[in-house]
Amino acid sequence: MNKGAIQVICGEGKGKTAAAMGMGIGALTKNKTVIMIQFLKGCPGRDSFDIMKRLEPEMKIFRFEKSDCFFESLSKEQQEEERMNIRNGLNFARKVVSTGECDMLILDEILGLLDQKIIEAEELTKLLQSKVDEMEVILTGKVFQKEMEPYVDSILEINHVKVDNTI
Repeated sequence: MNKGAIQVICGEGKGKTAAAMGMGIGALTKNKTVIMIQFLKGCPGRDSFDIMKRLEPEMKIFRFEKSDCFFESLSKEQQEEERMNIRNGLNFARKVVSTGECDMLILDEILGLLDQKIIEAEELTKLLQSKVDEMEVILTGKVFQKEMEPYVDSILEINHVKVDNTI
């Protein structure tokens, strides 16, 4: 049996979700099953979400949050409500990971949950440790906490580079 890798795509640059989606599409071409759970996406990009949903039923994509705004711009009361919705997403991720419901699980912007103090690194490492051996897991987000390094197989860092177009 193959041991499924845990990969991280992080950094300040754009394209983390696109890179994870590309990996998911690559898995689909090998007749693998793919589930993506998105966190902290807010309202910008609803059109891109609609396009991504066209990949279903081959790639199943879930968002549990209800707000049309970014988490950090919500009032304290709204943030608490969204925390419950995010918890529902995390519970679903736990179920997928522990049952091996798919070959590849993409947890898009899950590292942002650490930044927002919605979950602690220990909770995420427990989730990763409970995965079935064959499953591949991809984590995305801006900041990767070094204490999680022993639990991942590879880290891809995407940085924003300013290009000077003057000659």
